[in-house]
Amino acid sequence: MKTALFPGSFDPFSIGHQNIVQRGLCIFDKIVIGIGRNTTKQSLYTEEERKAQIEAIYQNNQRVSVAIYDTLTVDFTREIGANFILRGVRTKQDFDYEQKIAEANRILTGIETVVLFAEPETKTISSSLIRELKAFGKDISDYLPQP
Repeated sequence: MKTALFPGSFDPFSIGHQNIVQRGLCIFDKIVIGIGRNTTKQSLYTEEERKAQIEAIYQNNQRVSVAIYDTLTVDFTREIGANFILRGVRTKQDFDYEQKIAEANRILTGIETVVLFAEPETKTISSSLIRELKAFGKDISDYLPQP
């Protein structure tokens, strides 16, 4: 079984994130969306709240699960029995960076990484920008996934 850990490198509420998961499911049998515990900064939501929100998005897909982890991404990948890391990027610069990290992971750990561009790129937006747009009364419906 081909399983990938998707460390949720950008906002799971954006169209781009869901696009990565949908296309990833064409490659992998199962995707685990990982939420790394953040002890250094305060977020709008706790990890548990974020996990519940992401689970609600993917509740009808048995091939997608969500987990919170405290370890290094490569260690957690092994822990859940995944054989790949799935990364989503928005720009060529992000892609180049992720490719370097992927090569280092492969050499050091043997874990392969699949890097996909978020599509449509123009519809990808972070939750912090969405909050800012909302605060100024802007319409954000084009940036949110459709039910």
